[in-house]
Parts: sequence; structure tokens; C-alpha cells
Amino acid sequence: MTTSHQPQDRYKAVWLIFFVLGLGTLIPWNFFMTATLYFTNRLDLSQNTSSVTDRSSEDTEASPAPTVSLPERSSLSAIFNNVMTLCAMLPLLLFTCLNSFLHQRIPQSVRVLGSLVAILLVFLITAVLVKVEMSALSFFIITMIKIVLINSFGAILQASLFGLAGVLPANYTAPIMSGQGLAGFFTSVAMICAIASGSELSESAFGYFITACAVVILAIVCYLALPRLEFYRYYLQLNLEGPSEQETKLDLISKGEEPRGGREESGVPAPSSPPISKKHSIKAILKSISVLALSVCFIFTVTIGLFPAVTAEVKSSIAGTSAWNSYFIPVACFLNFNVFDWLGRSLTAICMWPDKDSCWLPVLVVARIVFIPLLLLCNVKKHYYCLVFKHDAWFIVFMAAFAFSNGYLASLCMCFGPKKVKPAEAETAGNIMSFFLCLGLALGAVLSFLLRALV
Repeated sequence: MTTSHQPQDRYKAVWLIFFVLGLGTLIPWNFFMTATLYFTNRLDLSQNTSSVTDRSSEDTEASPAPTVSLPERSSLSAIFNNVMTLCAMLPLLLFTCLNSFLHQRIPQSVRVLGSLVAILLVFLITAVLVKVEMSALSFFIITMIKIVLINSFGAILQASLFGLAGVLPANYTAPIMSGQGLAGFFTSVAMICAIASGSELSESAFGYFITACAVVILAIVCYLALPRLEFYRYYLQLNLEGPSEQETKLDLISKGEEPRGGREESGVPAPSSPPISKKHSIKAILKSISVLALSVCFIFTVTIGLFPAVTAEVKSSIAGTSAWNSYFIPVACFLNFNVFDWLGRSLTAICMWPDKDSCWLPVLVVARIVFIPLLLLCNVKKHYYCLVFKHDAWFIVFMAAFAFSNGYLASLCMCFGPKKVKPAEAETAGNIMSFFLCLGLALGAVLSFLLRALV
């Protein structure tokens, strides 16, 4: 008997499905972030229109032809980014943490499908509200509620996917990371196209939200197709079996023999294995993956601390009002980062060096701290200290290396984490790794306020 009975991932179908699911986890939020200018502009217009109307109604008798001053930035739009960060990071961290403990009590299909459907509904409502007039305060409150919902369900979705990928071979976490990287690339291209077309902010935002809805629908369809694939069912069943049965089956596969009592062949449930506890020790798992968990946390702390809070403040060294000045940040910062981040994430599909037990991995992770002084010393606006790297080429090269190292090292850590524990504990390990990823995002957001103050 050969090992032909062991299912293969035909046409890389499972790999591609996880890629689309990875795309679906981040592209909605990325488009929401890209439309930030639309939200702040609408708050300005709504609040200024309201205040102008109030003043004109009060002064109708005294001044039949009041003069309207130029719109000023409203108080709500001034605090929009800070409040948005708070409403995004806190639910993201909280629900990722809860998922690490509750994933054994709530079925995986409920967590994944429920999150995707909830995100889809939020974006459909967001698209509809583009055409609905409302007061600035109402719009601000509704927007923040949507941000909380998107990040809450997004946290559950992302943690569940990383946990699910943990039961498959190590390289099946890579497509999730690669899909997330491609999400950033799509939003960067959309931003550049919006600038080039000169379309109104509301039209661009509506396009973003509808595109996000289409991607989420595609992710739902892909997830529903996943249980139909034999390769996926095989590893999922392997994860559900007891440790002794896992070792027996893997040993038989390595010898080219077929495991006895296969469910697919006989159609009759195999004799039940000795009951095992589903409540795997999170403390023991955390101890096994602590280096990788802290590494992925540190990676995203440095990345979010600099990008985009500091990097978006760099200005082109080319004088004048050329078109390059308009496209410098969208191209040199956002597009450059997202392209190389995606390349770094994708490279782990064919190369996984250093190994999960190598000391080089944490060394390379800590070495990324060098990007903090390198990017701070670029041509940042309102520079209060020594300017070393003024030319645009320096910034572009630093951003490429910064993004590539982020994508590659983060993807390595997320791939290796579930493989440091027993197969039955892989899903829990994947959820814990996702929590530390989100913790890195939250710490990076805090660090960004400090680094932003330096420029």
C-alpha cells in the first residue's frame, strides 16, 4: 500500500481559499482607513453647515445678508483619528483575547461565518449612509459604533483563521498573511486611482465600501466550500483525534500503510478513542511559543509605531509643485510599504529561514529597531533635529526594507507558532499567536503617539 490514500491539496484549492480569507480579514478595515478623509471632511461640512444655519437664523432680522466664513476644522473631525484608534485597538485586543479562551466553546463555523456576515452588514450600512444626510454628532457616533463592531468581529475572524490554519501544515498560515498583505496593496492602488481620477470623496468612499462588501461575500463563498475539500477534512479530523491515535495514524502513513477503521472508507464511525480533555493548558502552550509570540508582538509594535504616524510625515526633497509631490506619500510610503510587505509575507510559502528553533529569528526581530532612527532621520516635516537622509531614494529604500522585514518575519512567527505544540493544541496556539499580534498593534498605536511627537 502506498501513501496515495493521504489526500493532496489539488490545484492548491485550500491554499487559495486561505489566501482569500486572509484578504477578507483586512481589506474591509483597510478600505475604511483609506476613507478617513471622507469621514473627517463630512464631519467638517455637517458641523459647519449646522453652525452657519444657526447663526443665520438668529441674525435674520439684524442682518438680512449674513456673510459665511470659510469652513473651519470642526472639533469632531479634529479628534476623529484619536478616537478611531481607541475604538479600533481596544475591541481588537479584547475580542482576540476572549477568542483564545472561548474558541473551544463556540463552534468554528459560527465564529468565522458569523463574523464575516456581521462585517458585511456593517459595510452595507456604511455604503448606504454615504447617501444619507445626518447631523455631525449622529454621524460621528454611528461611525465609531461601526468601528467597534468591525474590529470586534474582525478580531474573532482573524484569530479563528490563524487557529484553523494551525491544524494544517506549517505553510498554510502563509496564505493568510499573504492575503492580508495584498489587502494593503489593493487599498494603496485604490487611493492612487482616486487621486488620479479627481473624483469626489463621497464617490471614492462609496466605491471602497462596495468593493469591501464584494470581497467579504467572496470570502464567505470560499469558506463554505472549504469543508468539501478532502485535504482540509483529513487534517481537521486528525486534529480531533486523541494523541495516541494521531501518533498511530502518522506512523502508518510514514510506512505507507492505511490506517484501520477509516471513516471515509467504511462509512461507519470508528471506535471512539479514550476521552481527552479539550481544555488544553494555555499556560503550557504559552510557555512553548513564548519566544515566537513575543517576537510577533515586537514586530508589529515597531511597525505600527512608525507606519503611518511617522512615515506619512516625510516630504519629498524635490522642490516645486510637480505631480510627484502629490503622489509622493501614496506611492513612496503606502504603495511601497504594502508591495514589499506582501512580498515578504509571500516569500514564506517557498522559504522558511531561520528555523523555528533558531536563535537568529528573535535576533532579526529585535534588529528591526534600527528602523526607528533611520526613518526619523529622513526628510520629515518640521524637523527639529539633525537631518541625515534628505533624498527621496533613502526613504524609499528604508521603507522597502522596513516593510519586507515586517512581512517576512511576522509570517514566519505566525507559521511556526502552532508547530511548536502538539497537533491537538495547534488551534489554541494559533489563537494565542493572533492575540500577541493584536497586542503588538495596540502597543504600536501607543508608541506612535510618542514617535509622532518627535516629528
